[in-house]
Amino acid sequence: MANKFYITTAIDYVNGRPHIGHAFEKVIADAISRYEKQKGKDVFFMTGVDENAQKNVQAAEKEGVSVKEFIDKNTNLFLELCEKLNIDYDKFVRTSAKEHAKVVHKILKKILKKGDIYKGSYEGYYCGGCEAYITEKDLVDGKCPEHNEKPKYMKEDAYFFKLSKYKKDLIKFVKEYIIPESKKNEILSRLDGDLRDVCISRKGSDWGIDFPDDKNYKIWVWVDALINYVSGAEDKWPADVHVIGKGINWFHSVIWPAILMSAGYKLPDTLLVHGYLISGGKKIGKSLGNVVDPLELLEKYDSDVVRYALFRCSVFDDSDFSEDFLIERNNNELANDLGNLVSRVLTLCEKYFDGKVKKTKDNDLIKKLDLKKIEKYFEKYELHNALAEVWKFINSTNKYVNDKEPWKNEKDRDVVLYNLLEGLRVISILIEPFIPESSEKICKQLGVKSGNLKEIKFGIVKEYKVKKEGVLFKKLENGN
Repeated sequence: MANKFYITTAIDYVNGRPHIGHAFEKVIADAISRYEKQKGKDVFFMTGVDENAQKNVQAAEKEGVSVKEFIDKNTNLFLELCEKLNIDYDKFVRTSAKEHAKVVHKILKKILKKGDIYKGSYEGYYCGGCEAYITEKDLVDGKCPEHNEKPKYMKEDAYFFKLSKYKKDLIKFVKEYIIPESKKNEILSRLDGDLRDVCISRKGSDWGIDFPDDKNYKIWVWVDALINYVSGAEDKWPADVHVIGKGINWFHSVIWPAILMSAGYKLPDTLLVHGYLISGGKKIGKSLGNVVDPLELLEKYDSDVVRYALFRCSVFDDSDFSEDFLIERNNNELANDLGNLVSRVLTLCEKYFDGKVKKTKDNDLIKKLDLKKIEKYFEKYELHNALAEVWKFINSTNKYVNDKEPWKNEKDRDVVLYNLLEGLRVISILIEPFIPESSEKICKQLGVKSGNLKEIKFGIVKEYKVKKEGVLFKKLENGN
C-alpha cells in the first residue's frame, strides 16, 4: 500500500446546476491526482454527489417532480461537468446507492456498540442551507454567514453522537491534518471552547437512510455524506487527501475524524481546505444568486482554457473569477506565451530541417527550470504557485528563442532547435496536470508519448520528427 494515493473531493448537493466553485474543487483534485500519477503512484481519485440531502427533496417539490427524477437529472449535470472539464476520476459516488447505505449502517452500528450514541432532545438554530444546527454565536446579524439566511429555531427528539468525548484526540489530530495553517487555526480556536455532542438524526422525511433499528428517524445527511469516503473507497481507505471548500471545514476536520475514531477506522492523512471563488467581494454560489455556470463556460471555451483560468486562482485564499479574467489569461499567457512558442519552434524545425531534428549537445535550456521548486509547491498543494513556476520556464524558453535567433544563426541552428524541442517536451510534462489536452497536442506534434517526472532531463529523444498542426490557443473576445 506504500505506493497508494487516494484523493477525494467533497460530494456535491444536486439541488441545482453545478456552479464554478464545484469546477474549481474538481480541477484542484484532478491536478493533484495527475501529478501523483506522474510520480508513479497508484492513484485512486473519487468524486461524486450527495443525493440524500433534504435540499434535494425541497428542490424536487418546488419543481413538481419526484425526488428520484430530480436527482437523476441533476446528477447527470455533474457527470457532464466532469467529462467536459477532463476530470480523470476513478469512481463517481452516488449516495442513493444501496451499497453506500450498507456501509453507513455498518459504521453507525459500530458507534452504537461503542456506546457513543444516545437519545435526547435538541433545540437550537437550524440552517437549511448547511443542513445543520448552528450556534447563536456563529450567526452574523442573525443569519448563517455561509448562506446569508436566517436559521429556524427548532426543537426535536433526536439521537446524539458523543463528539465531546473525542475533544482531546481531535485537538491532537487536527494539528497535523489541516492545510493551510489559517484553516487549521480556525478549527483549533473552536475546539478551545466547549465541544457539544452532535445531533445525528432527522425526523419527518421519507428520503434518506433509515436510522439503525429506528425507522422513525433518518440518519443526518452529514454523517451519511461523510461516510461516502469509506463506502466508495473499495480497499483504498484511508484517504491521503480530502479536498474541500472552507465552508465545510468543521464537518471534515472534527465530526468526520471523531466518527472514524469511534468506529475504529484509520484516519485520513490530509485535509486540503481551499478558498472560494468570489465576484465583487462575495462568494459565488446558488444561495447568493451570483452563479457563474461552468457548463455554459465550457460551451464557449475549451476545457483547458477554463481549467487554466481556475488554476490561476489561489488554492487557499478567496479569488475573484470572471469571464473577462479567463479571456485575459487565455490571450496573454496561453495564446501569447505557450501557443506562440510551440508554433515558432515547430515552424523553424519544418523550415530548416524538414521536421527532423537529431540529438545534439546540451545548450543549458533545461537547466533554467527549477523542478525542485515546482515539486515543493505541489507537495504543499500550492498549485497556483507551481503553475506560476512552470510559466517562468515557458518564458525562459521564449527568451532562449529570441536570444539564440536560430533563423539567423546557421552554425548552431541544429543545437538550438533540438534544445527547444527538448524544452517543449519538458513543458508538455509540466503542464499535463493543469491543461492535459494541450499537453497531449504538444506531444502529438513532437511525435513523442506523454512523459513522467523522471523524464524531465536532457537528451532522451534521439531524433524528433515533428509535424505542426494548427493553432494551440486562439485569441478570444468576450462571448467568442
